[in-house]
Amino acid sequence: MIIHSTKFVTSATKPSQYPPGDLPEIAFAGRSNVGKSSLINTLVNRKRLVRTSRTPGRTQLINFFSINDRFMLVDLPGYGYAKVPDRIRKKWRPMIEAYLTQREALKGVILLLDTRRVPDERERLFVAWLNRHDQPVIPVLTKSDKLSKSAQNRQREKIIKTLNTDTIIPILFSAKTRRGRETVWAAMENLLEIG
Repeated sequence: MIIHSTKFVTSATKPSQYPPGDLPEIAFAGRSNVGKSSLINTLVNRKRLVRTSRTPGRTQLINFFSINDRFMLVDLPGYGYAKVPDRIRKKWRPMIEAYLTQREALKGVILLLDTRRVPDERERLFVAWLNRHDQPVIPVLTKSDKLSKSAQNRQREKIIKTLNTDTIIPILFSAKTRRGRETVWAAMENLLEIG
């Protein structure tokens, strides 16, 4: 994918604040601090389109980014160990569920998982929930450069078994080495039907 233009469009907490929906969208979901911002920045060859932070839970809104004026990348708040007030965290679930179930422009979800961890119950339930709602999901295993190649393959096999899916092979990705960037793009283009 050749990137000609990238721009932040808007942040939203409810459907009335979403952009018009005339462009197809891909959403990025995952645990806090799993590397969503780094993945998006790597995909679009920008260092700071999406702000990165060492502090989990920095993304607290649904953020829409236009790419080439042809489609949108949508950064969802992370879940997990976010250091944010409970009142904010409790708003995230209905906010995210409303987007994932009601947004007609949404073509699929990139689910980010840390290569070094085996998915927990929350992640397994999220994949099952996406499947129940007929939402295509592409698992992307981030921070793969932190493991040796043999350890990466072992972890990927464990993750496949834990997620109970052998039809979708997770993509190994590293923002540091850019490994997997083209594979993620190919999967996204397939969902967006813009190849």
